[in-house]
Amino acid sequence: MAKVIGFGGAFVRAREPKALYAWYEKHLGLQSNAGCFIFQAAEQKAYTVVSFFQQEDAYWPVKQPAMLNFQVDDVDAVLDSLIAAGVEVDAKRESTEYGRFGWFNDPEGNRVEIWQPAIP
Repeated sequence: MAKVIGFGGAFVRAREPKALYAWYEKHLGLQSNAGCFIFQAAEQKAYTVVSFFQQEDAYWPVKQPAMLNFQVDDVDAVLDSLIAAGVEVDAKRESTEYGRFGWFNDPEGNRVEIWQPAIP
C-alpha cells in the first residue's frame, strides 16, 4: 500500500505575505525561494513533528488554528535577538528531554514556537 514518507510543508494564510516573508528573513535569517521557505533535508538536525491537539488546548491561542515550530541552533540567542529588535517574546523558556523551546509572536499575531533539538 502507498504511504506517506514525510512532511511536505506548512501553509499559512497572511494578510500581507510579502511583508511576512521579509520579517521572517530579517529576524530569523530565513531565505525565501520561489514564494516559500525551503529547508533542505541534509540541513535538518532532528525529526519533523506533526501533532494534533484538542480544539480547546491552550498550548497556543485557541483562535489560532495552527502553530509553526522552527528548529534553531540556539534558542536563547534567537529569542534575545528578537527581544532586542522589539519583537513580542514570551518570557518562558522550557527545557525538556526533546530539547529547548521558546515562543514569540510574529507581526500578524501568530504565536510561533522555536525548538533547539536535544542532540546526543
